[in-house]
Amino acid sequence: MGAKLYPNYIDGAWAEGGTFENRNPANWDEVVALHTAGAASDMERAVDAASAALPGWAAMAGPARGALLSKVAEILDGRFEQVAADMTREEGKTLPEAKGEVRRSINIFRYFAAEGSRLGGVIAPSERDRVHMFSIRKPVGVVGMITPWNFPIAIPAWKMAPALICGNAVVIKPASAAPLSAWHIVEACHEAGVPKGVVNFVAGAGSAVGNALVDAPTVKALSFTGSCAIGYKLHQRASKRRIRIQLEMGGKNPTIVLGDADFGAAVENVVNAAFFSTGQKCTATSKAIVEESIYDKFVEAVVERTKRLKVGDGMAPGIEVGPCVDEGQMNTVLGYIEQGRAEAGEPLCGGRRLTGEAYDKGWFVEPTVFAGVTQAMTIAREEIFGPVLAILKASDFRHALAMANSSEFGLSASIQTSSLSRTMEFIYGMEAGLLTVNLPSAGVEYQLPFGGTKDSSFGPKEQGQAALEFYSDHKTVYLKY
Repeated sequence: MGAKLYPNYIDGAWAEGGTFENRNPANWDEVVALHTAGAASDMERAVDAASAALPGWAAMAGPARGALLSKVAEILDGRFEQVAADMTREEGKTLPEAKGEVRRSINIFRYFAAEGSRLGGVIAPSERDRVHMFSIRKPVGVVGMITPWNFPIAIPAWKMAPALICGNAVVIKPASAAPLSAWHIVEACHEAGVPKGVVNFVAGAGSAVGNALVDAPTVKALSFTGSCAIGYKLHQRASKRRIRIQLEMGGKNPTIVLGDADFGAAVENVVNAAFFSTGQKCTATSKAIVEESIYDKFVEAVVERTKRLKVGDGMAPGIEVGPCVDEGQMNTVLGYIEQGRAEAGEPLCGGRRLTGEAYDKGWFVEPTVFAGVTQAMTIAREEIFGPVLAILKASDFRHALAMANSSEFGLSASIQTSSLSRTMEFIYGMEAGLLTVNLPSAGVEYQLPFGGTKDSSFGPKEQGQAALEFYSDHKTVYLKY
């Protein structure tokens, strides 16, 4: 029996057409799904459907929209195991990681469903007699969403849920490497009874459907998560039409490890942030900046712990690190490892594509650790997006902070220390949008704003109450009585 076909979703109906394969990165013989490959004309129809559906959805009371989002969460919850397994098979992350992401997506829909009963504006006293003044929230309009493959259900969820609760109609274009997870959300929206045209889903090549989405005249806002190169191009394209745009892009995230840190916890936190999800997180730790008093001991411990990581098919019990998402990403990671060899010498562990019966049909790279890395080296400056950790030496905290802030990126950063003073100096001095203390640099929750600084992000933050600011506008009223 062949792989199941997953069509696009336009104006409340499933739309088939030409197809592309979605293969398992741990075993390329397995075709996880066939997806309909959309064209520019499909995207135009989707945008038209969203435009037509917008007035009715925007006019629906917030609590009623929230009730539908709650149903979406219930449907996903009922399919929890299958959706998680599909994610592991299409993207490669381990099954426990996939389950955590699906649970988070369900919680995101529940969180924003509750916002339907709280959407409000501002009431302020007027300086004038018998004037009542206030503001109310209104939707932006049709919102386009371009989402990545590394969090294939969480990121679509944290874009779709706040956009929908604010009364917008949405068109989502998922990454072609892992579109099935986002498709499950859209299916849940359909079954929950979200009115036709309010949610639309078009998979396909970015050069065709992505550009058509950005260029559509009735799209009033665009939310994108992906690479810096594509984000910059989208910004230029969207700016010509002066539409709202929100970009979450790259990171080169440091973890500072000071001599007074809980040593064992610091090792575990760095290894977790560097290698879990195969390092394919925008918030992953790709460089550790370690105080020289513990540098050699820390390097030895990280290498020893890294060598014990279990790499393999994420569906298998006990696996901690899965494959790269596809051959292209694997080759990119291997290219950076070769660059690291040329700059820093042989890695202390890893550094090769894994081979053997369990690996020969997948895109597996050994978790890799380089030591003796300097700030000038490519592996200390550029985002790798794979299981590669560079370890740098700092003379003290201030030196480490200066090294951490020297990056053009500013997404996430972490510090491992028992000093309250160093912690507070880090919080106020670190140039990044997301900070963690005695935790991995990767791992965020949906209740607070998410986003970076510098070249990592552009536009309003995502998640939490901040998301409502991007997906809604204010209408201000002055009423004389």
